[in-house]
Amino acid sequence: MLSNHTEIIGFGAGICTSISLLPQLFKLLKHKKSDDISLFYLGILFVGLMLWVWYGIKREDLPIIATNGFSLIINAMVMFFGFRYKRSQRIRRREEAAGKSAG
Repeated sequence: MLSNHTEIIGFGAGICTSISLLPQLFKLLKHKKSDDISLFYLGILFVGLMLWVWYGIKREDLPIIATNGFSLIINAMVMFFGFRYKRSQRIRRREEAAGKSAG
């Protein structure tokens, strides 16, 4: 499968990069709060990862495709839960504000 040292280095680098968002995903799922997450940053990263996957496909480069494809999935999950929890937090704040003004 890995025919040379260059592919091994590519997979190693890609794995490190790919797992870099996992701590953020775990924190997001644990605390269900996304105040500290920049969804704009994640959106730019998402586009970049899609381009890396496309580039890897064009070059038929498995390390680029696999590692950036995994990163793309993790990034999409962080974005999904980030949007979900930001929306929940906005609704909760509105309800709290409405409760305070009514009371």
